[in-house]
Amino acid sequence: MPKKVTLSEKDTSLINKFKFFLQFEKGLTANTISAYERDIAQFAASSSSVALTERTSDDVIAYINELYKEGMSDKTVSRKRSSLVNFYKFLHMEELISDPIYERFPSPKVASSLPDVLSIEEVNALINAVSRNDEYGKRDRAILEFLYSTGARISEMIDVRIGDIFFDEQIVRLFGKGRKERYVPISRTAIELCEDYLNNARAKLLQYRQNNVMFLNRFGNKISRMGCWKIIDKYAREAGIKTHVSPHTLRHSFATHLLQGGANLRIVQTLLGHSSISTTQIYTNIDRNYLKEVHSLYHPRA
Repeated sequence: MPKKVTLSEKDTSLINKFKFFLQFEKGLTANTISAYERDIAQFAASSSSVALTERTSDDVIAYINELYKEGMSDKTVSRKRSSLVNFYKFLHMEELISDPIYERFPSPKVASSLPDVLSIEEVNALINAVSRNDEYGKRDRAILEFLYSTGARISEMIDVRIGDIFFDEQIVRLFGKGRKERYVPISRTAIELCEDYLNNARAKLLQYRQNNVMFLNRFGNKISRMGCWKIIDKYAREAGIKTHVSPHTLRHSFATHLLQGGANLRIVQTLLGHSSISTTQIYTNIDRNYLKEVHSLYHPRA
């Protein structure tokens, strides 16, 4: 697929209308909308002489087959197919096409891969690798503890405002996918680290600027997703953790450790902000693996 995509005015207009629908009707985040836009633009560029409204289900099938030939994984192809399904549903709903071709798009079989999870000991090592000697250490320690304590997505964490943290009640307000609001508990340890960061570090990062974003970068602006990735990768290496660790690893670990501790699956679903429990159930597979390990270690006839 070409990296630079040049589209006709008609196709560009259709994609812009779809983006407007996703933003204002569906309330999706900018990152999600950008992913949709890329997927649809790539499909449009695959046969630029044919307008998007003139494509057939056979065109989509041929495109999906081409993606496989390029070596894309089932998971990636499935995501791109989903983007096209939603796009053509929109066109059909708006009566811009008469044929619901999306009903005939092939569905790739995507195996559910288990997410990476740290042990409790590895989480402790990761967090304890942070020295709180300066404003950056205080911020980083608060970020790590916040992510593990709340199970927040990285996009949710970087958008947290000071007023979203109810310190006395130990509750945090998060805005998830589609700007859906939810309230989750936060540990006393995380609260204390956030208070230490607020009282002794944030003003140094903020300098003379004014904003109410909780976690700041060295320029006093909202910390970026990439900035958080770099922070976590740095301390994972310092802690001697061999597996790949990302912000989402802490979210996976949060869910898995709750289930291992006996938490109800529905409660974990609510804490994670999953709209469907089937999304949360992937963690039960990890938990079953943990139970098998415990069984083999301690059962007398295992």
